[in-house]
Amino acid sequence: MNLYINGRIAVAALRVNKLRSVLTMLGIIIGVAAVIVMVGVGAGAQARVEEQIRLLGSNLIVVMSGSVNQGGARAGQGTQWTISEDDAIAIQTELESIVAAAPNVRGQVQIVHGNLNWGTAVIGATPEFFEVRDWQLESGRALEVEDVRDIERVAWLGQTVLNNLFPDEDPVGTTVRIRNTPFIVAGTLVGKGQSGQGQDQDDIIVVPLSTAKKKLLGRPPADPRVVASITVKVAAGASMILAEERIRDLLRDRHQLQAFQEDDFILRNLAEIMRTQEAASKVLALLLAAVASVSLLVGGIGIMNIMLVSVTERTREIGLRMAVGARGRDVLSQFLVEAVLLSLLGGGIGVLLGLAGSAGIGHLAGWRVLIEPSSVLVSFGFAGLIGIFFGFYPARQAAALDPIEALRRD
Repeated sequence: MNLYINGRIAVAALRVNKLRSVLTMLGIIIGVAAVIVMVGVGAGAQARVEEQIRLLGSNLIVVMSGSVNQGGARAGQGTQWTISEDDAIAIQTELESIVAAAPNVRGQVQIVHGNLNWGTAVIGATPEFFEVRDWQLESGRALEVEDVRDIERVAWLGQTVLNNLFPDEDPVGTTVRIRNTPFIVAGTLVGKGQSGQGQDQDDIIVVPLSTAKKKLLGRPPADPRVVASITVKVAAGASMILAEERIRDLLRDRHQLQAFQEDDFILRNLAEIMRTQEAASKVLALLLAAVASVSLLVGGIGIMNIMLVSVTERTREIGLRMAVGARGRDVLSQFLVEAVLLSLLGGGIGVLLGLAGSAGIGHLAGWRVLIEPSSVLVSFGFAGLIGIFFGFYPARQAAALDPIEALRRD
């Protein structure tokens, strides 16, 4: 018998026991749908991490103030500013692999415009800040060296601040009050969205570094040149590890630290941190796919059990077919086609449910779900392989029946 005839016989056999056929396919349906949804969720998480790497800015190293040791008592991280604008200048000018180094300070402020107000983070920065963070202007002018030198009261608003204070107007050129100090809005920033840690990167105001230290963040430190951190951008293709080592050596030399003394600063390689998160998201995606694949195996076992029952129920039919000339391989192919058809029908329904479920999760939970055609094809193809693998044993049992003994069965 050819494949077409076997297919017609398989369809007829499945239609005889519709409910049993549907229940048999249920495991495959759930398995395929689960694989598509889980792989989609994992791929979405991985894509989100990759997007965060791009939004954060490529090849970044952050130098943060460390702690000091006084009388054997060690203060916590950042309790005393130990790095300065001069350190940033030295990093940028003395190390070949460094594109730019942006010193900055940070604090929390309340900003007021008209009858609206908003609590947000303020960053005191230099013009290098926008280059290091790959942050573009949406409108207005750029931060200039003269703004820092002259302690200008100008500000650049992130999208979250903009939406809360200027919902229906262009803010450029208007006046806002930050801690009761009037500032002119010089520009707005392009949105970056959430960071890898879930923080809103657009909920900020950028002002000149000197203005932030002298006008907004309270009493200035004893050394007016110190800063909270320095964000360093390494040239594309340069070794991040080597750049980190050279920055550490340069700062230790500038801070006159002896060999036995610990660093009074902290280095954070953001690119490595984000790549670690990306690797973790890949492992998570594989784990989710592996867990979901268990449902496919369970569905395959269900198909095998039902096919064995079918062979038992149709023993006389098998004996009759063999008695009129059907060969063992004809019976084998007949039951194998029936098992594969069950799997493929279940796989097709599972694909539809998986696509619908992925869209539903993305809409209701707000997660990014990325469906790749390859995952759909692999899931559907794997369902067919499940039918072949678990349907072969019952089919072989049917093909091995003795026609005379089969006809004697009740």
